[in-house]
Amino acid sequence: MPPRRRTPVADGLAALEACRAAAWAADRSTTGTAVRFTLEELATTAPGRTVEVRVPPYGAVQCIEGPVHTRGTPPNVIETDAVTWLELVTGQLAWEQAVADARVRASGQRAHLDGLIPLTSLTMGM
Repeated sequence: MPPRRRTPVADGLAALEACRAAAWAADRSTTGTAVRFTLEELATTAPGRTVEVRVPPYGAVQCIEGPVHTRGTPPNVIETDAVTWLELVTGQLAWEQAVADARVRASGQRAHLDGLIPLTSLTMGM
């Protein structure tokens, strides 16, 4: 069953476009909407509970099929800031480069987003 969306698609796309137009320096509310929308999009694209992706303070999702995490700290965690996240999901920044530049913290054997980002559902219209 796909995850339930909390951010309307039109609102999420508008916030993402506003962030991109502001060179990723939009106001906190707009940035939060864009981040939450793109996290939901990732969870829809790669459903599961193996990897937790965190973009504090805006949100987190569990995604990617595989062993299920149920208690305590997840074994596979990816964490980054909002600007890095938005650049990653829109294809403005490559995963390998973000990791090499220490803009992404990834712990756990399955903590990677290879082949999942950029989110093609977002980049096709950009």
